[in-house]
Amino acid sequence: MLPLSAGPPCLRGRLSSNVSPPINQQLQVSRSIEYASVLMLALGVAGCSDVPRSEAIAPFTTDGCSLFPNRSLSWKKDWCDCCVAHDRAYWRGGTSDERLATDKAFKACVKEKTSSPVLAALMYAGVRLGGTPYLNTSFRWGYGWSFGRGYAPLAQGEAADASRREVEYLAAHQSFSCPN
Repeated sequence: MLPLSAGPPCLRGRLSSNVSPPINQQLQVSRSIEYASVLMLALGVAGCSDVPRSEAIAPFTTDGCSLFPNRSLSWKKDWCDCCVAHDRAYWRGGTSDERLATDKAFKACVKEKTSSPVLAALMYAGVRLGGTPYLNTSFRWGYGWSFGRGYAPLAQGEAADASRREVEYLAAHQSFSCPN
């Protein structure tokens, strides 16, 4: 508990020594609860925002298929282009509907490249589970933005900034291709 001398100056010294201990303790507990309530409210308001912040998107990066192989040497199948296209959308971020559409297109791409509906379904399940914007990973939905953006739609200026960053990437790398 806080000592009676703690707290705002306006409350200090208001308790005389002739007040019985149970009342002093009740006042101490009451002040502690008030301080904790204000602190919790402040932290809650600061930490629960899903509103986009006005910041620039980071330069585009891709690691290919993140925690999954980029291709199969035994099958002679390569699905990494699907992963890079998926990374472009994940880097940019947006709404939950946009993420779902991106993941479905990814699944269709993998199925087309590999002729394996099982592999496509496995990779789709991986991105649906691991790609949430609420995990602070390098491959989350909206990873080009600071963590905490969630499923916020891109404002017109943000979309233009992301497009500019893609042009910069192409100028440096010539294409959106899989890293080696």
